[in-house]
Amino acid sequence: METNLPVVLPEHIGIIMDGNGRWAKKRGLPRTAGHKEGAANFRRIARYCSSIGIRYLTVYAFSTENWSRPALEIRALLGLFQEYLEESIRDFAHDDIQVRFIGDTSAFPQKLQDLIQKTKELCQGRTGMVLNIAMNYGGRTEIVQAAQALAKKVKDGVLLPEEITQELFSQQLYTAGQPDPDLIIRPSGENRISNFLLWQSAYSEYVIMDVLWPDFTPEDLNAALWEYTKRSRRFGGV
Repeated sequence: METNLPVVLPEHIGIIMDGNGRWAKKRGLPRTAGHKEGAANFRRIARYCSSIGIRYLTVYAFSTENWSRPALEIRALLGLFQEYLEESIRDFAHDDIQVRFIGDTSAFPQKLQDLIQKTKELCQGRTGMVLNIAMNYGGRTEIVQAAQALAKKVKDGVLLPEEITQELFSQQLYTAGQPDPDLIIRPSGENRISNFLLWQSAYSEYVIMDVLWPDFTPEDLNAALWEYTKRSRRFGGV
């Protein structure tokens, strides 16, 4: 295990992988080049988190709002997702990482959906770090869908309105059964939540870092972990 780490690590880390486009622009490259480098860095950081003992890692790969980007960029992103999944099926075969997907993946091309399903099947029986990849994900949509699911149960007479609790609501989310993120890291210096894990991040600690995602290193992650240890988490108490 890496020695330059705090003794106590967060159980669940979320990362908003931001800054690919700006990374490319600074180098006079097309935005797609930034996304390609960002995808490669995602694999490096995911493996690093697994190696140091992080139990859950959730990365923001593609939001519901990203569909408004230029068609060429969207095609490039979908191509990178497909490439990543093909590589993960091949290269992560010996990694004890449980890859899961949160978001509405039914909106993606069929070939990508098939790769997502194959990845899920290959991960069955693994016991290592849970890697949530948020694809076509939006926090508001997730909350609305959870509310709709509970409303239907009330309508069907299997649930009373007063029986709806925070715990029951959490069970309707994509991350059901997982602990809420302790720490959310946002590279790129932007001070926004960007519709990421809105319900789950109610008491998460945020660390904003002025480094673009393709340049984000394990040392940067270590720095965020040390910053996290300085926080006093009171969860609304004194």
